[in-house]
Amino acid sequence: MTPSRPVQVRPAGRHALLVDLPDAERTGAFHAELLRRRAAGTLPPVEDIVPGARTVLLDGVAHPDELARRIADWDVPSRAADEGAVVEIPVRYDGPDLAHVAALWGVGVDEVGARHSSYPYRVAFCGFAPGFGYLTGLPAELHVPRRDTPRTRVPAGAVALAGPYSAVYPRATPGGWQLIGTMPDPTPLWDLTREQPALLTPGTRVRFVPEISGSVDGTP
Repeated sequence: MTPSRPVQVRPAGRHALLVDLPDAERTGAFHAELLRRRAAGTLPPVEDIVPGARTVLLDGVAHPDELARRIADWDVPSRAADEGAVVEIPVRYDGPDLAHVAALWGVGVDEVGARHSSYPYRVAFCGFAPGFGYLTGLPAELHVPRRDTPRTRVPAGAVALAGPYSAVYPRATPGGWQLIGTMPDPTPLWDLTREQPALLTPGTRVRFVPEISGSVDGTP
C-alpha cells in the first residue's frame, strides 16, 4: 500500500487497535486484507473487525503491540472491482426528493434512476441502524447534500443519497437523506432469523435494478 499519508495504528483500550487509513478505497482494501488473512489462518486472533469510513477497529486482540508492528509491514493490494458477493436491490425511482436531486445533477427527473442504477456500489461500512449500509460508488459530481430539515419518519425500503453515499433504510426511522426511490422487494435488510442478520455487510457489492413505476405486479 502506498498511501498519500502513513497508515496510523493506535491503541484503543487494552485489547483493541484503531487503524486510521488515508481514504475510503484503502480502508476497503485493508478490511478485505484482514478478512483474507483471517480466513487463511495467518491473522492473529481478533474477535471483531469493524470498518468505518476511514478507520478499521480490531477488537479483542490478544497481543495488540505485536499486531500493530506487523500491520506496519503489510503490503496491501488494491481490492479487485469484482471481488465479493453481489446483492441486487430492485428499486422504483419514485422518491419525494427525486426532482430536487435531478435539479442538483442538472438532468431530467426520468434520468436520475438510469444514472443512479448504472454504477456498481459496495458497502463500505454499516451504522446508524441495524442493517443500514453506507454504499460507495457514486461519482463525486453526483454527491448531494443532506436535507436542510430531516424527516421525522423515513419508511423502510427507502433508497436515499447523502454526500458520497447511497443507502436503503432497513426500517422506518427519522432521516435527513435525499429520498429518490423505494425498494418493493419484501426481502428484509435486517432479519434476526437469518444466520447473517444483515443482508448488506461491509465489502458486499450492490447493484440497483430499476423497476417499472406502479404496483409490485406492474399494474397501475
